[in-house]
Amino acid sequence: MEVRITRELLDNYRKIKREIPILEYELHELWMTDKGMGNSVILNGKNGSKKPETVVGFDQEKYNRRKRTLNLKKIQAEAVEKWIDDIPDGQTRCVFKMFYRDGMSWNKIAAKTGFSQSPDYPRLMIRDKFLKDQGVK
Repeated sequence: MEVRITRELLDNYRKIKREIPILEYELHELWMTDKGMGNSVILNGKNGSKKPETVVGFDQEKYNRRKRTLNLKKIQAEAVEKWIDDIPDGQTRCVFKMFYRDGMSWNKIAAKTGFSQSPDYPRLMIRDKFLKDQGVK
């Protein structure tokens, strides 16, 4: 599956990374406990007239949905990480890593990169310029 890097995906990267362990935990709970149990109502017609009857069992549909969501989020996170790692310019790559992976504020990034007098510089002149040059919208 090819993941296209967009501004929205980059902005959601940290949220995606937080959701992955939660989904893994939910899948484990669904599989190992009775939280994966669900029920459905069917119409049973063995006695000639159709009567509603409850059937209890593992909710495979719910499990599969969670599994697909988890796999999609893992693929998206890996694509963003690879994209950041493939940025050729060291300073730009460092700014992206500090902001997206490490969750640093722009003020901290400016201080670490030597732009403490102009805290907007890394955001505007490094990140935004790179995204514009790459055609990321």
